[in-house]
Amino acid sequence: MLCVQGSGSLAKILFQSFPVLTVSAMRLCFGAIILAIIFKIWTINFTVVRWKAILSYGMALAEMNALFYLSLERLPLGLAVAFEFIGPLSVALYHARQKYDFIWVGCAILGLILLFPLQQAQQGIDLVGVFFAVSAGACWALYIIAGQNPSGISGNHTVCLGMSIGMLCLLPFAIFSGALDRVVELPNIYYFIGLAILASALPFTLEMIALRSLTPLSFGTLMSLEPAVAALSGFIFLGETLLWNQWLALGTIIIASIGCTFTTQHARQQKVNK
Repeated sequence: MLCVQGSGSLAKILFQSFPVLTVSAMRLCFGAIILAIIFKIWTINFTVVRWKAILSYGMALAEMNALFYLSLERLPLGLAVAFEFIGPLSVALYHARQKYDFIWVGCAILGLILLFPLQQAQQGIDLVGVFFAVSAGACWALYIIAGQNPSGISGNHTVCLGMSIGMLCLLPFAIFSGALDRVVELPNIYYFIGLAILASALPFTLEMIALRSLTPLSFGTLMSLEPAVAALSGFIFLGETLLWNQWLALGTIIIASIGCTFTTQHARQQKVNK
């Protein structure tokens, strides 16, 4: 979460000089190259790869990133994040079974509502931007589900192949949108490599580890911490003032995340004891 939020300002710098789809494609391209080197993609036994799972994961990843960046062109960051989080929260709500599950998901939803920048919303919302953000949330939900499907290879190698497929999905759009020749120019390439590390390579690797060890309910609820992290980061690093309702939102989201984790671990322990 910290990596993704830290990459936001870097992405906005690149938006000033490059089309959105070019930035999104190059983010995945450099991220895939970095991960391929780190995790030695050439050691994969491609005969055991379940390509259907890899393809669904890579396509969901590409669409999620591209649609969210497109929403940022038309919406303030707070609004875009609020609409996008409909996706993971829907996954959490779908997998809720016990009464406590609904309590934690409800707390997360309440927190997101409190974080919602109502003053910006009252000034008029770009409906196309809303469509992009909600669509990104839907792809995020598919990403969570696809990331838990067995791929026949390790989680790290799954991210490598999935990110490569995602890059190939976006590359044609990036080519038609132009400006690819300026990507390798200095200092642009440094910005893209930094963006790839902060926004793709590191966070998606950590998310794959989390997806393999957490239930969809836990992951969907815990990811609700991201807008809270964004708000808190703005307060600490940018001096942005948090209103009382935003502090309350942070509290409810943190309670939801802790409660969801505790309930899930308690349920697993009960199954082991039986």
